[in-house]
Amino acid sequence: MLYENFKEFSLEDQLDWFKATLHSIHDGVLVIDCKEIVKLINPEYTRITGVQPNEIIGKPLRLVRPKAQLIETLKDGKERIGVYRKEGTVEYVVDMAPIILNNEIIGAVSICKGLTEVHKLSKELEKNKQKLSQLKERMDTLYQAKYTFDQIIGSESGLKEVVHLGRKAAESNLPVLIIGESGTGKELFAQAIHNASSRAEKPFIPVNCASIPASLIESELFGYTEGTFTSAKKGGKLGLFEIANLGTIFLDEIGELSYDLQAKLLRVLQEKTLRRVGEAGERQIDVRVIAATNRDLKQLIEKKRFREDLYFRLNVLHLDIPPLRKRKQDIPDIIDFILYKHNVHSESERYYRLHESTLTILKAYDWIGNVRELKNTIDYAVCMADERDILPEHLPSSFHGENISISKRNSNNLLKAAVEETEKNIITDVLQKHGSELEDKKKAAKELGVSLATLYNKMKKYQLYDF
Repeated sequence: MLYENFKEFSLEDQLDWFKATLHSIHDGVLVIDCKEIVKLINPEYTRITGVQPNEIIGKPLRLVRPKAQLIETLKDGKERIGVYRKEGTVEYVVDMAPIILNNEIIGAVSICKGLTEVHKLSKELEKNKQKLSQLKERMDTLYQAKYTFDQIIGSESGLKEVVHLGRKAAESNLPVLIIGESGTGKELFAQAIHNASSRAEKPFIPVNCASIPASLIESELFGYTEGTFTSAKKGGKLGLFEIANLGTIFLDEIGELSYDLQAKLLRVLQEKTLRRVGEAGERQIDVRVIAATNRDLKQLIEKKRFREDLYFRLNVLHLDIPPLRKRKQDIPDIIDFILYKHNVHSESERYYRLHESTLTILKAYDWIGNVRELKNTIDYAVCMADERDILPEHLPSSFHGENISISKRNSNNLLKAAVEETEKNIITDVLQKHGSELEDKKKAAKELGVSLATLYNKMKKYQLYDF
């Protein structure tokens, strides 16, 4: 029988309904009236305490359970939570509360839970705490900056001044813009600034703006709410800015952000708030922004490809990292550091060293790929070396011919110029074929068989600024 209102139940139906409700509860229940008489218990109470209904119902609680504190709750009207009880070998925990009707205490109720269940819940809670702690440790490791200023190698006429500016930048929370060719160590500087700042214990989140598809980058940076996309995760998703909260976010290749997204980034910097994709409200955020690029942002501003207001907002503190070819005096120290790393981690007793003739070749090289290219070259040479000395023949094939014989360099200038002119023409043709957008440049780089960063370096080398 269905009833629209509880009052439509007969007294007998109401009592059956009430008993059925008590029987469905998975905690033990005991109820006394204002005269301390036990009015009812449920089967779970019997299971936990071992007390049968005929042993307690209708009897004064004081007689059958002399140590019961529920009588005190009946008298003073105070709740009692988490009271430990033991009857013989049975242990359990009890919560007690008065039953109040028309501002009068008409009885009291106790809810008990077996200690084995409490232990089970406690262990489950502890297990979840451990999982949370392990997850936090993994997150901290995943988003932890590794490098410090002590690991940046540079002489007085090399990187010393840039390191000094970087240390000063670390003392504030202002945005930093790092300019430098690919491979000069822009992220290394960003990590060093983070590790020298008051945010060192918080996340460091590196983002390569050119590597994330244009259709996804907004949701990756700012997150999204549930139901925003067909494949959206339940509960939505945190963006990288929120993951970096209280820490630092490093936006590499900032010049590749779309014009519309630049406006949203500007708002984050100005208002310190963000809005997830598909969300109406804004969230407060506290993130230090370090941006980097190998492109000329002022030229992009002139071509309406980069917002001038965002440029000035990012360019509060400015670091300009010189390419390796302009600080060749640092090359020996950098090589020593790379070899030291190899020697420390070497499984053999061989300790590598660079032969003087090899160093001469390396110092004469132009290093378009900068420190990254130098490290790759030394790594290759170490792999090729049979003994401890790294000789010219251990260098990659690109060094043979043009670089091994430095004395023949001048005679090759004409050939080099012809090669470069041909290379410039080919790159120009491919860029004209594909277009000027980021995705177009990716297609051009793929056709040329080079990385996107290498393509940008070539464009800068040949001053191909119209693409």
